[in-house]
This record gives sequence, C-alpha cells and structure tokens, in this order.
Amino acid sequence: MLLKKLSLINYKNFAAETFNFDSKINCFVGDNGKGKTNILDAIYHLSFGKSYFNPIASQNIKHNEDFFVVDGEFEKNDREEKIICSLKKGQKKLIKRNGKPYEKFSEHIGFIPLVIISPADRDLIMEGSETRRKFIDGVISQSNKTYLQNLINYNKILSQRNSLLKYFALNSTFDKETLSIYNEQLNTYGSSVYETRVDFLKKFIPIFKQRYQAISGGKEQVNIDYQSQLHDGYLNTLLTEAIAKDRALQYTSVGIHKDDLSFEIENFPVKKFGSQGQQKSFLIALKLAQFDFLKLQSGVTPILLLDDIFDKLDEHRVAHIISLVNDENFGQIFVSDTHAERTENVIKETHQSYQLFKL
Repeated sequence: MLLKKLSLINYKNFAAETFNFDSKINCFVGDNGKGKTNILDAIYHLSFGKSYFNPIASQNIKHNEDFFVVDGEFEKNDREEKIICSLKKGQKKLIKRNGKPYEKFSEHIGFIPLVIISPADRDLIMEGSETRRKFIDGVISQSNKTYLQNLINYNKILSQRNSLLKYFALNSTFDKETLSIYNEQLNTYGSSVYETRVDFLKKFIPIFKQRYQAISGGKEQVNIDYQSQLHDGYLNTLLTEAIAKDRALQYTSVGIHKDDLSFEIENFPVKKFGSQGQQKSFLIALKLAQFDFLKLQSGVTPILLLDDIFDKLDEHRVAHIISLVNDENFGQIFVSDTHAERTENVIKETHQSYQLFKL
C-alpha cells in the first residue's frame, strides 16, 4: 500500500498544499503549530473517513472557510486508487473512491489499512473503557466486515432499548414482551461480537508481547486481560437478571458495551506502576502488534504514521524502534518530529530512501 500524492484544501491550518511522497520514509519536521500532525491526520482521514484527533468533523475546516477537501492518490495491489474525503458546512461528509461516493462509510473501512502511533494514544492507558473498546473494535473492523456490521447493529438496538427504558420511567409503565425482543437482538449481535473479541485477543496478545519484548530489550513482562460480563454467562440471561437495575438506571447496565482491557506490567496496572517510558513502549508495542495483525489478515502492508514518536524514549528504545521499522515487513512510513537533525540522523541509520519536508 502506497500513498503517492496528498492534496489538501482548507484542511485545518492548510489553505492549499500538495505533497508527493517517497515510497519508503517521509518525514515532516518543524516547530510546534506548523501542521506536521495535521498532515498525518489528513492521511488518517483518507483511511477512516474521520480525524484521529478531532471527532467533530466541521472543526477540521480551516478558520473562515466553509469546506475542506483531502485528496489522496494511492497504489494498492498494482492499481491506482483515488480517495477523496470532503465536507461542506451544513452538509454530510463525502468519501469517494475513484469518483464514486460510498453509500455507507463502513464500506470504506479497511480498504486503506493504516496504523497511527501518537502521543494521543496515552488516552488508551489513562482514559476510561470506551477508549480501549474503540481500539479493539478499530483493529478488528479493518479486516472483518461482519464484526463491524454486528457492532453497528448492536449499538443501534442498545440505543433503542435505552430509549424504551426511559419511556417506561417517564410514563410509569412496563412492557416485558417488547423488552425481551430487544434482549434477543442484543444477545444475537453481542454474543457474536464477544466471541470475535475473544478469538482476536488469543491471536493478538502473543504478537503484542513479542513486540514489547523487542522494544524493551526483554526486561519486563506485560499482559492484556480481557474483562467482559459475558465471561459469566449468556447475554440474554444477564439482561433478564438486570431488568430491575436497568429500569432504575434507565439504561442498559450489562453487555459488550461494558467490556474493557486491563493493561498490565509485571502483573500490575501499567497506568499506576509504569514509568512514562514503559507506558510509551507499551503503546508502541500495541500499535505495532496492530500493524502485524492487519498485515496478516489483509495480506496488504499497512501505512504507518509515527507522530512525535521519539519523545520521552531513551536512546536504547529509539534504536529498537528504528531497527523494527527498518525491517522489510514494513512498507511506507510517515514521521513527524520537532527536531529536523535528530530525525534525519535516525532515518539515515535505516539506509532506506526518504524524503524530508520542512514546514
């Protein structure tokens, strides 16, 4: 998978800009606020149809403008592919592949396999369970359309069930039969999502551990523990048992939307007991494992975005990351950094072709 050319119009701080890329390593260097991360985010936008850093689409439009366009020319399996993502204020976002708009954005997910590693990933450790669910869902969805559709259906039914619970409370009524219909649907979609998550983590965790060992030099033991209420029984049973609680809360208290991942180092939470370097190594290992998994599942080498990757890492860990990136298993890589000289010195060690963009 190669991104050959990127054109931006009114995207964040860029009025109009075009970049032609090297097939291996591309580096964006410059002071903070120059737009290095915005370029990486534009590339992410072409893969996922949304920003990695700002979920409010209209806020990605340049100030005092009323639209943005992100245009990418890719090469995938020896074919030219043109992806355009655009938004005009007051209208729906558009994603086009070779001039043809997608009816559903979900149809595009996975077509441009991509992994981003960013300081914003720290939210995976520091924030709540929703952030970690989004991570696992994002990895699986890029290579499993059925999973993505089951997840969409589950969330739709969940919203309807929650609305029904609120209706019951407001109107001092209760309809067990109607609720049981929602329970059955949640059970169908939720059980499938749960089983897919279990199967995914069986494959993913060993890959992650290998990546962490390589980055840390084998000094620390890490693990990911999958926490789910469905470990204890069928979802339909759990929903039935929780009816009284759900009526009081006016929302659904059990299900796969409550799943979480526990990130551990030496059997302790990495959030509380991991140093900044260990936490960053943990996150980088997570993302490199995501890269490995996507490549294995799709047969296509994902694009890798490294945003401010060298910050808060000692030289030993940086050297390990560069040796990993220098592996022939990696394809096209995009790097952002504030120190041009540091970046160029590190990249030269890979003996790969590269291009440096000074912003």
